[in-house]
Amino acid sequence: MKHLALASALLVATPTAVLAQGPVAAKPASSPMEAAARLADWQLKQMHGGTVSRATGETRNPRAWEQAAFWVGMTALADAGGPPRIRKAILDMGAANQWLPGEKPYFADDHAITQSYLWAARNGAGEAARIPAQRTFDRVINEPAVTSLAFFVPPQGYGAAECLKRWCWCDALFMAPAALVDLSLQTGDPRYRDFAMREFWATTDFLYDPAERLFYRDSRFFERRDAQGRKEFWSRGNGWVFAGMARTIPLLARGSADRVRMEGLFLQMASRLKALQKPDGYWSPSLLAPEGSPPETSGTAFYTYGLAWGINNGLLPRGEYEPAVRLGWAALQRAIQPDGRLGYVQQVSDRPEKVDPGDTQYYGVGGFLLAATQVAALDKNAR
Repeated sequence: MKHLALASALLVATPTAVLAQGPVAAKPASSPMEAAARLADWQLKQMHGGTVSRATGETRNPRAWEQAAFWVGMTALADAGGPPRIRKAILDMGAANQWLPGEKPYFADDHAITQSYLWAARNGAGEAARIPAQRTFDRVINEPAVTSLAFFVPPQGYGAAECLKRWCWCDALFMAPAALVDLSLQTGDPRYRDFAMREFWATTDFLYDPAERLFYRDSRFFERRDAQGRKEFWSRGNGWVFAGMARTIPLLARGSADRVRMEGLFLQMASRLKALQKPDGYWSPSLLAPEGSPPETSGTAFYTYGLAWGINNGLLPRGEYEPAVRLGWAALQRAIQPDGRLGYVQQVSDRPEKVDPGDTQYYGVGGFLLAATQVAALDKNAR
């Protein structure tokens, strides 16, 4: 399963002689797009999952969320002018998957892969790439799940939680909404978008803390506090939301109520996240507990992406937010290890955890690709 009941203690990673985040790390490529292509090529050679330090049952599943987030990054790289082999890899992956979503029709994580299929439908694969996703989403919107968003783990385990049929964990706001809104654009049927926005705001109203301008991972964390009495806000969890908004906002009609409201939420989070960035450019795994925290690249990648996207699309003032983007991008480059991997990616979890230099994951690479494309656009816009 994606989420494991793991200890929330934050442990500091100890670099080794081989893997590093400091000066001995691999020399960065000369441009963000070159860095992205290099890392994409590395990951494409490692799709068997052997480099993942803590594999789950989903790690090698080509339709599960872990690999899906990588392919989302690949679509962004292709759109930004990446080499033709990037587009071909996406199309080949979709065809090999027969364009099928994950197995659970109501589970947002199993919808994430459809974002790359819908991209493919617009980029050469045609209707065949869209139909299986549309069938799944037709079931979801025609027979919507009826359950609360309260997260309760029954004796049968995490995967049996009733609320997982809706978006009761903040990660879901990256996994599913952009696909549903894109499907409305491709089909002309507003029902998919309308469903996505109803659920997006239901989840936001439930999990967003307006005082902290951050999302709880799920309702189990409402009352959780660390030894200093601080609330626990998971970096990657909030990164999923922030990056998800950057992917969804452009698909919504300009001036629409949903777009205006989502842009407002994006601005609130951006301001808070900028203030929480550490001097070394990373965001700590537990956002309100920066002291002694290790580098962590999945949350950092999603924040760097979202902040750069916000500047490039006129939502964030460049002078105020560009320094945070540059710090974040430099931190991500430092985390590229001598063997080519992106290190310091917190492994699959649902809360802040330990991070080690050699830890990598598909979704971390996907976040890096997203960040690289927007940093490249930032560079271009400065000329």
